[in-house]
Amino acid sequence: MIKCIKSSKKDSWIFLSKDIPLLDCPDKDIERTYYFRWWTYRKHIKKTPEGYVITEFLPDVPWAGKYNTISCPAAFHFYEGRWLRNETYLNDYAFFWFRKGGNPRLYSFWAADAIYNQYLVSGNSAGIKQLLPDLIDNYSAWEKDKQDANGLFWQLDDRDGMEVSVCGSGYRPTINSYMYGDAIAISKMAVQRGDHDDAKIYRKKAEQLKAKVEGLLWDDAANFFKVKSRASGSDLCDALELQGYTPWYFNMPDAGYSAAWKYLIDSSFFKAPYGPTTVARNHPDFKLSYQGHECQWNGPSWPYATSVALTAMSNLLNNYSQSVVGRADYYKLLKTYATSQQLKTGEGKVVPWIDENLNPLTGDWISRTRLKSWHDGTWVKDKGGIERGKDYNHSTFCDLVISGLIGLRPSEGNHLVINPLLPEGKWDYFCLDKLLYHGKEITILYDKDGTRYRRGNGFMVWVNGKKIGAAKTLGKMTINM
Repeated sequence: MIKCIKSSKKDSWIFLSKDIPLLDCPDKDIERTYYFRWWTYRKHIKKTPEGYVITEFLPDVPWAGKYNTISCPAAFHFYEGRWLRNETYLNDYAFFWFRKGGNPRLYSFWAADAIYNQYLVSGNSAGIKQLLPDLIDNYSAWEKDKQDANGLFWQLDDRDGMEVSVCGSGYRPTINSYMYGDAIAISKMAVQRGDHDDAKIYRKKAEQLKAKVEGLLWDDAANFFKVKSRASGSDLCDALELQGYTPWYFNMPDAGYSAAWKYLIDSSFFKAPYGPTTVARNHPDFKLSYQGHECQWNGPSWPYATSVALTAMSNLLNNYSQSVVGRADYYKLLKTYATSQQLKTGEGKVVPWIDENLNPLTGDWISRTRLKSWHDGTWVKDKGGIERGKDYNHSTFCDLVISGLIGLRPSEGNHLVINPLLPEGKWDYFCLDKLLYHGKEITILYDKDGTRYRRGNGFMVWVNGKKIGAAKTLGKMTINM
């Protein structure tokens, strides 16, 4: 039996006010979506006999595992939930996947990377040290089941959570990037534990996989990472799919591959009014279909894919030298993502909303429209039932604001790195308060003329109530704590 956290409006505000970083900013679309997404995330925290877990769907769905858990979005649950002050939820969730009956390989899941990135926020290494043997065993199982003699990993598009994709199954940038990220994370965890042999082994695995991805999945003519079939002598798929940005989620590619990013801001390719499309708009197999499967990755915009692209872009802007995209592009895409998370009710009222897949041209939630049309008002029980996609926990948003736009870049060591991606002159103020990082309370504040917060003007950082960093303008700040 699962006991959900209390869900009254009063209790939800108590949870939010105590457990999340608080945001104040002039862009009310971003601010409203920030709090909305924390409100929806809270609904998915469930107390079970095995401790807390995080769910993807609120209703039970028949393809889920124990306690309605699904590994497909689990890494996002860690990236988003790592900013909660209460570490118990994710600590329990990490052990659930490997010791309490979870099924971490039912779908692709960059588990080691996600758990390591939770540690980078908490600063508590006890969990990663305990779980390291499990994560090594998990990596070995992926190698046994999904790695071919050419060194690349393969995956079914459906098991990537990307069914009906244009390029289909095979050697996909997704699974190979995930495995690279996990190898890097395992190597770093091994250093924490003092296992220097394992650290060296997994660093080498990561280097070898990176070389394979760059050598076999990069299309020189198109300047893009693509899917390659497992069939002997096959060529790379001719389509550009949004998943081609996944390598940057893990900082995998060398600097020379950054030309790929030009397509993200081009309306002939991925750019669309309600979010990036999952395949380039000029490809002949691009579709926005209301026929067949309700969840198609051959054109619709998916919050999952948008989350990957924005995290990858944040890494690009922080860790690479390039001139293809800039901070303004990050802000525009985040703004589009924020404003797309809404629904017009039958009464004509527009409310915050997160669901499954979007029509990138109209903003319609496609799977919701499809399911409602199938069964005169009751929907289809074997597809998840009424309101299956409501408050869908299959993406991130708050992490994109905290680590991307405001720019707190989690790292090891007793220092704080903040590099806002907010374009110069875009906002006159913002404040991110009550953020717990390495066990210390952080406030990040910008007040152009000092009139909003009356703490002085410029860019300022407090740690445990003491101002330890200040600058007149926004820019990268590294502070010893």
